[in-house]
Amino acid sequence: MHEPAAAGSAGLVWQVGALCRAIADALQARFNPVTVRGELSGFSRAASGHCYFSLKDATGQLRCALFKRAASGLDFSPRDGELVEVSGRIGVYEPRGDLQLIVERMTRAGQGNLFEQFLQLKAKLEAQGLFDAARKRPLPAMPRAIGLVTSLGAAALHDVVTALQRRVPHLPVVLVPASVQGINAPAELISALSKLYLLAEQIQGLEHDFVHKKQPAGKPVVDVILLVRGGGALEDLWAFNDEALAQTIAQSPVPVVCGVGHETDFTMADFVADLRAPTPTAAAELVAQPQLAWLNALLQQQRRMQDAVTRQLDRQSQRLDTASARLGRPSNRLAAQRLRLANLEQRLQSGLRQAVAQRQQHLNHWAPRLPQALQRGLQSQAQRLERASLRLELLDPQLVLQRGYAWLSDAQGQPISSCRQTQPGQALTATLADGTVDLTVANSHR
Repeated sequence: MHEPAAAGSAGLVWQVGALCRAIADALQARFNPVTVRGELSGFSRAASGHCYFSLKDATGQLRCALFKRAASGLDFSPRDGELVEVSGRIGVYEPRGDLQLIVERMTRAGQGNLFEQFLQLKAKLEAQGLFDAARKRPLPAMPRAIGLVTSLGAAALHDVVTALQRRVPHLPVVLVPASVQGINAPAELISALSKLYLLAEQIQGLEHDFVHKKQPAGKPVVDVILLVRGGGALEDLWAFNDEALAQTIAQSPVPVVCGVGHETDFTMADFVADLRAPTPTAAAELVAQPQLAWLNALLQQQRRMQDAVTRQLDRQSQRLDTASARLGRPSNRLAAQRLRLANLEQRLQSGLRQAVAQRQQHLNHWAPRLPQALQRGLQSQAQRLERASLRLELLDPQLVLQRGYAWLSDAQGQPISSCRQTQPGQALTATLADGTVDLTVANSHR
């Protein structure tokens, strides 16, 4: 038993710890062991293996602890929104004076209302194709500016800004604040995203007016948008399960990276976004390659270009040395050409003298024989002429007429060689060796 300290006329005065222990003893005696049904909220697992969460329903909420020994016997992975039944001991956590249920056993009892709504909306948006991998866009390797939507009072803002400042301090960040929790959060998030969309679309429409896509003064070119907030229970993250917000994210003209909650937290915004990050810090790191990495890449490219230029200069120098060696001094090359020309002239003169001598020797050889060969040729040609004349005389028709033959022709001078060419009374002319005789055909016999 825990006795209160006496306080005179003021009545009983309890020590804080003593009162907590007394309440714990009363609860132990009145309720334990106890079985409770409720919806999981804010479930988390510490590095020690202990699990902490709350059980809630429409009228109340109870803090719970599930220590590593009991957690190792679970046959499922608890998630926010699930309806469970737990058995354990109700008590008071004296260091804080909190009512707490130490859970010894946990089983599924169904799914809570929020989780059921979550699954229904997920199925609806998935049927509309908002989760398709084909519509996911790659992140720009080197964004010109980063859009950021989160709450000004959120720890996620500090985490993201710190990560971006560390990795890409040269990039501008366009922050459009919005509530990330509460009844007005979805509308504010949609409004913030719409402002960034308008900026991105206006800049994209103006890009063709600027040489090399030069950024207009005072208007950073937003190439990617971060939508972030820290962790929390399912109801704390419920603004990111709004259907209108999911539709707005799907209409983004630039890639959207969603970093909401912890690694185990999933929302509709995560499924619709072009890329989901496990934490806000991870989202910042995904869109911002470290400045040092780009500087190292540039340094490597510079070295490669320097090496290439050096190799090219070395090759050209070798070519120049080779050409210089082949060309030499112009006077030396001219002297060499003159010497070659003199040699050619000498060879030409020698060749001409040899050719003339050969022709003279040949002429001397044939000169005595030329008259004899000419005489023999003339005699041979005379004999040929004589034989041709004789053959020509033998063909002379006059000789044939002298042997008693006559040549008949009609009045037109056409020769008559057949009886068929004559008819009675026809006038003919007979050519004899010493003259002509006019004839008249009396009759023809065949």
